Amino acid sequence: MTDGTDASPLTFYEEVGGHGTFVRLVDAFYRGVADDEVLRPMYPEEDLTGARHRLTMFLEQYWGGPTTYGEERGHPRLRMRHAPFHVNPDARDRWLRHMRDAVDELELSPLHEATLWDYLQRAAYAMVNTFEPAGIGPSAAGRDTAGIPLTASAPDDATS
Repeated sequence: MTDGTDASPLTFYEEVGGHGTFVRLVDAFYRGVADDEVLRPMYPEEDLTGARHRLTMFLEQYWGGPTTYGEERGHPRLRMRHAPFHVNPDARDRWLRHMRDAVDELELSPLHEATLWDYLQRAAYAMVNTFEPAGIGPSAAGRDTAGIPLTASAPDDATS
């Protein structure tokens, strides 16, 4: 006879509220990106709908939610997907500023907020691929990526 409780622990995804929480996070983040003169050119889509969808799926999968990202796009390969873009410390800091505002909107518990923010900071720092102050945009705009070992072509929608 069981007591009706499920012994398996909740995932972070479930603990913070699931899909709705990640949609709110991503929507708030892209509100900031939409008007950012450094980050916005990195997103080829006019309305950012695809970028929102990809980032939501990625974060949900990372935190224990649905595996839709992997099913649709394969392994995340974040460094490879961001390689064609000029991600310098200024771009990283702008990304973090918009994400910080988005995380704050969620009003998570202190532990959940710290856990999420720690990951986002580490991810943002890991995406930096140059310390050059200029040259924002895809490699077609002049960034030399010949020395970057890519195993597959980066898709047109290279950002998560």
